[in-house]
Amino acid sequence: MPHDGKLIKAIFFGNYFYGLCAVTLSIEAALQQFVSLHTFAYYIAVFTATTLYYTYAYISINVANPYNKRAVWYLHHKKSMQRSQIILTIVFAICVAKLLQNIWPYLHNISTTEWIIILAVPIIAALYYGINLPILAIKNLRQLGWLKPFVIGFVWAAIVTIYPVIYNHIIQNTAYQITLLSSLLFIKNFMFVTVLCIMFDIKDYAADHNQQLKTFVVRIGLRKTIFYIIIPLSIVGLSTFILFATSRQFPLLRILINTIPFLLLIIVAYSLHRRKSILYYLAIIDGLLLVKSICGITAVLYF
Repeated sequence: MPHDGKLIKAIFFGNYFYGLCAVTLSIEAALQQFVSLHTFAYYIAVFTATTLYYTYAYISINVANPYNKRAVWYLHHKKSMQRSQIILTIVFAICVAKLLQNIWPYLHNISTTEWIIILAVPIIAALYYGINLPILAIKNLRQLGWLKPFVIGFVWAAIVTIYPVIYNHIIQNTAYQITLLSSLLFIKNFMFVTVLCIMFDIKDYAADHNQQLKTFVVRIGLRKTIFYIIIPLSIVGLSTFILFATSRQFPLLRILINTIPFLLLIIVAYSLHRRKSILYYLAIIDGLLLVKSICGITAVLYF
């Protein structure tokens, strides 16, 4: 049992679970938009990039608050996580080289709109942590507590919803166009991830309050965050999916299966009235990402 506990902590604290969710959500969004699934290298690149990005915030920890179990875990596993980062970086570089080889003949045909979308995501993701250069110093977007969940939601939604479609158009040498259907699907994923981020901020309420980081829960309190922010945003996400599904004339059972994650989102949000452990937030709240993708993939393939 202790070994199982260590493995679970490694999967969640090491952010490998986030990498898995990014892959499954990419597959879900591709299937929902009737886009062909990509090569193994593409999904390995998504997995490694996501894991590397989330681990970056913890890898340099030298002193940890004893009450922050995640930080303490990184401090105790610093060398192994550094090795993991090196291996993942090498794998990511190999996969990106392979993907560039596939699209190299078509790079000159990529439109300005596509370039803006492709480059905006990594730039915004970098600004989330902050960029510190002698000639450029940008305050990290994490300090804007109310904006933080929307930034994360945007990056996730773009990577899993838009990137697979753009890559598909590039390798097929066809023009990418923003459609109403793809926009609705993007909004659905954007709202879902944003709500999860706001829920996760509940865990960090005390630390954020001490650092004067004005997240929603710090500004308006737990109850108002749940009933005035989380639940309404969940309804927006669910509504956009229903619009998307009805416009595509999805079967009723497929629609019902895809509503399950949003219903669970509201149920889990309501459960946050009581303080939970860090693994609860990582396994249950972030686990909704995996539930969402599984429901979406199942609904497309079987209904």
